[in-house]
Amino acid sequence: MTGGATGIGRATATRLAGDGAAVVVNYIGDPSPAEELVADLRGDRGRALAVEADVSDEAQVEAMFDRAGEELGGEIDILVNNAGVERPYPLVDMPLEEWNRVLAVNLTGPFLCAREAARRLIAGRLPGVIVNVSSVHEVIPWPEFAHYCASKGGMKLFGQTIARELAPHEIRVVQVGPGAILTPINQDLIEDPDKRREVEEEIPWGRMGKPEEVAAAIAWLASAEAGYVTGSTLFVDGGMTLYPRFV
Repeated sequence: MTGGATGIGRATATRLAGDGAAVVVNYIGDPSPAEELVADLRGDRGRALAVEADVSDEAQVEAMFDRAGEELGGEIDILVNNAGVERPYPLVDMPLEEWNRVLAVNLTGPFLCAREAARRLIAGRLPGVIVNVSSVHEVIPWPEFAHYCASKGGMKLFGQTIARELAPHEIRVVQVGPGAILTPINQDLIEDPDKRREVEEEIPWGRMGKPEEVAAAIAWLASAEAGYVTGSTLFVDGGMTLYPRFV
């Protein structure tokens, strides 16, 4: 689980552990949230491991998979590519460094992690599932977030393409597209009643989503019940992608 310490990642790690999975909580920076989550999961008799790794760094991704296999046993059979970053810039003001940072984490990271998971699963002749956490912004343009939208649009076709490649190996690839979710990355929006009201008026369901609702979708897609689902994006957005403004 990349980006597993907070928000959607934390909710998903908790849900998958509750379903019986051994969970690797990937993080970068402050280890406290990841370590606290792992302690909670272990306290519930789950198997969990916190691993710091920059998902845009090839060597760190390989080392993360090695450590997971060594400490939890076996190969990872469910990969959730959730790590993501964003920061608004109008096109004319966007620094190249910021464009590169967002694409590196949001798109190169899933590529490196999916490639590593696929290599190991194919070598071991094992089935598996890769879940890419995309966004409604794989289809909805978002002014001042051209880099983020490019990364999520790229993730969509990346996921669909490798879904075709990996299907003969019984490796499914699916995307989950969250809408506006109550997570730390949206804290400024959550704390501003006017901005939150404006966003929620664009959502047919009339409210922002909860991380646990996205986690439930991820858990289902990763399960045997979704065994005939591959190459698709499941939007968890309260109908945001149906709103007339975005059609």
